[in-house]
Amino acid sequence: MATATPSARPIRTQPVPEQRVLLRGVGWEGYEALLGLVGDRPIRLTYDRGDVELVSPSQDHECFKTRFGRLVETLTMELDIPCEGAGSTTWRKQIEDRGLEPDECYYVAHADLVAGRRDVNLNIDPPPDLAIEVEISRGVLDRMGIYAALKVPEIWRFDGSTLSIAILQPDGTYVWGRMILSLPFLSPDEVEAWVGKLGPLGDASRWGRELREWVRAELAPRLAPPE
Repeated sequence: MATATPSARPIRTQPVPEQRVLLRGVGWEGYEALLGLVGDRPIRLTYDRGDVELVSPSQDHECFKTRFGRLVETLTMELDIPCEGAGSTTWRKQIEDRGLEPDECYYVAHADLVAGRRDVNLNIDPPPDLAIEVEISRGVLDRMGIYAALKVPEIWRFDGSTLSIAILQPDGTYVWGRMILSLPFLSPDEVEAWVGKLGPLGDASRWGRELREWVRAELAPRLAPPE
């Protein structure tokens, strides 16, 4: 019988937060220059109408991010759900004077429109259907406002223990709740149970095996057609 949660000890009570630096009055050209300077370094940039926040993720932050990625990718592969991951792609619109990089993001409903492409442009293409935010420490800039300007339909925000779901409304605002839109057969409690338990070093493979077993035993029957 598959287990509903991974057999691993919880992490310490207080995860290590991210390091944040805020720069005021940078402007769009300064933002793009910073993007070029940062390159592939593990620094995330959030740009909101002139201001830039730089975030250096902690090890706990990156561990949570990795578990979210493995969770989404495992269940979509096991359940044969079309899904295109875009990782921490920089999404920006100059007309909105805003831009950011999620921890993870995915095309699910629109996976067929972007499959195999490396030239997605938010001026003509849809944004990712799902963005995942790990925020152990809360940022200064309004990332939810930026996501709304980019029209991302669904945000998962995780603070190290609790998962909150934000769904974009027709009026351009988000409503927070506990229902997952992109993967409706999955509950936030289940996501928290898997992502929120980080075992000791060396347990990642075991965690992945248990996750696959759980997906096959618990989630696959939810999607099976009625007899």
